[in-house]
Amino acid sequence: MNQSLFPSPGQSSRGTSRAVIDIDGAPLRYQNIRHMSPPPRRTAGFSLVEVTFALGVAALCLIVLFGLLAVASKTQQASMQQTTANDIISMILGDLRADVRLPPGLASKSQEGTSGFGLRGHWAAVAQPDTIYFTNQAKMTGNLNVSTAPADAAFRANITYLFPPNASTSVATVTVSWPAPADPATTVPAGSVNTFIAVNR
Repeated sequence: MNQSLFPSPGQSSRGTSRAVIDIDGAPLRYQNIRHMSPPPRRTAGFSLVEVTFALGVAALCLIVLFGLLAVASKTQQASMQQTTANDIISMILGDLRADVRLPPGLASKSQEGTSGFGLRGHWAAVAQPDTIYFTNQAKMTGNLNVSTAPADAAFRANITYLFPPNASTSVATVTVSWPAPADPATTVPAGSVNTFIAVNR
């Protein structure tokens, strides 16, 4: 140590105070500051309330998003089913138009009975509607007018012939509904497409 902590005889009290403070050449207050640990720094962050509020907003957005995805999926499925139903109606209309009056001698050459849906001449039977079942690929499944829908049937087509038919005009309404087991006459189907057909023969 550079100086004694105790004053020598004849040394003033001021010198004593100076001797006590100066240790190893540095004032005591500077030594204390040098050995003191720095104060902890405060790190910026979010409070618990802010984090909870952010999580609540994120959860609400996700719920709304999942709800919109479900609605969009149902809308897309309904649109695809309506497109398939319209294709089925177009095929039925083409089959009815193929049932034309042929000149004598050519009636035996008609291919409608083998290549169509078997609707030839049915327009004259007003009281008896026809029922045809179709798959999701718009392909006919099962036979005409079967009582129970086939296992692979997805659409039901009901053809009702209107009165009065004649030799030159056939008038009918066509209803394509889904799912196939649901009969529109007794239950409400999930969806349906209706059209009115008038075929000049």
